[in-house]
Amino acid sequence: MIDFSWTEEQRQLHQKIVEFAHQELDCELIDLDSREAFNWEGWKKCGQFGIQGLPIPQEYGGMGLDILTTIYALEALGLGSKDNGLIFAINAHLWACMLPILTFGNEKQKQKYLPQLCRGELIGGHAITEPEAGSDVYNIKTVAEKQGDKYILNGVKNWVTNGPIANIHIVFATVDPAKAKSGVTGFIVEENFPGCILKRKISKMGLRTTQLGELVLENCSVPAENLLGKEGGGLALFTHSMEWERGFILSSAVGTMERLLKSCVNYAKKRKQFGQPIGKFQLVSTKLVDMKLRLETSRALLYKVGWLKKMGKSILMEAAMTKLYISESWVQSCLDAIQIYGGYGYLTELEIERELRDALGSKLYSGTSEIQRQIIYQFLELGG
Repeated sequence: MIDFSWTEEQRQLHQKIVEFAHQELDCELIDLDSREAFNWEGWKKCGQFGIQGLPIPQEYGGMGLDILTTIYALEALGLGSKDNGLIFAINAHLWACMLPILTFGNEKQKQKYLPQLCRGELIGGHAITEPEAGSDVYNIKTVAEKQGDKYILNGVKNWVTNGPIANIHIVFATVDPAKAKSGVTGFIVEENFPGCILKRKISKMGLRTTQLGELVLENCSVPAENLLGKEGGGLALFTHSMEWERGFILSSAVGTMERLLKSCVNYAKKRKQFGQPIGKFQLVSTKLVDMKLRLETSRALLYKVGWLKKMGKSILMEAAMTKLYISESWVQSCLDAIQIYGGYGYLTELEIERELRDALGSKLYSGTSEIQRQIIYQFLELGG
C-alpha cells in the first residue's frame, strides 16, 4: 500500500525550503537571465542550506534523506524559486555526478569528492553526449588508453551541463571501440587535469542561468585511481544515472507548476474584462482546471516512482513515463499561463515568458520525449 502522508518534520522542511528559496534565490533574475550568468550567490546559499546533498549519507557530508523526502524537498525548491536554471544545475550536479560517485565510487573517491560536492564547494558535471552520440551511448568516440598508472583520454563532449563552471566531470569513454558497449567506462575527471579543456560556452533559448559547454579531451591524463567502477562498467553506470535522473530531475518542475497555477489563479481573480474577473470566463477557467489536473497527475507519477525506488524496485519504464509526462505537462502549463496573462504574459518583466523558455528544454535533456516513448514502448513488449 502506498501512503504519501508527510510527517510534520517533512512538512516543516518543505516549508522551510519554500521560504528560503523565495527569499534568497531570485535576486536580479531578469538581469542574470539576460546576461546568461550563473547565480553564484544562490548556489553558495543552497550549499550552506544543504540542498546539494539532500540524499547523500551524513558520513559524506549530506543530509541523509530518503528519496521521497528528497523529491518533496526539491519540489519545494521549484515552488519557492523562479531560477529554473540554478535549480537545473543543482539537479544535474546531484543526479548525474554525486549519485554515480556514491553508488560506484570506492571509499577513497567518496571521501575525497562527496563532502565538497555536498557543500557546493565543488560543482559536478556529466560528460557523455558527443556530436554523434547522445542517448546512443554505445556510439561514443572518446577513447581511453591505459598507460601504466593512468589513462589517456581523447575526444569531444558537448552539451555538458555545468561544463564551464564544473570542477569535476563524470566522463564516459571506451577502452576498446571493438567491444562496443562492453568497452564503455566511466572516469572522474578534474578540471585541472592536463588536456582537460573547456572549448566554449554554449548559449541557449532557456535555462540561461545554467552553464552549458563543450569539453575537449586532448591527451587528457587521468590517474587510474579515478576510474569510476570498473573497466567496461560504463553501461551499468549510465543506466543507473539515467534511471535516477529521468525519474527525479523534474521534481522541482512539479513545484514550479504549482507556483504557476497559484499565480494564474490570483491573476484571474484580479484581472477584469467586460465587468467581471477573467476567471469567470469558461475558456480561462478551463485552462486553470487543466493546469491543476496536470499538476496533480505529475505529482502522483513523481511520488510513485520515488516510492518504487525507495522499495528497491527497478524504475526504468516508470522513470521514462515520469520524465515524459512532467516535461510535456510543464510546457503546456506554461503556454496556458501565458495565454491567461495575455499580452502581459509575453513581457519579460512579468517573468512568465521565461518560464516557458525554461520548460521547453525539459523535453530534450536526459533523453527527448521521443526517446522516453521508445523506452516505454519497449517495456510494453509490443515490438516483436
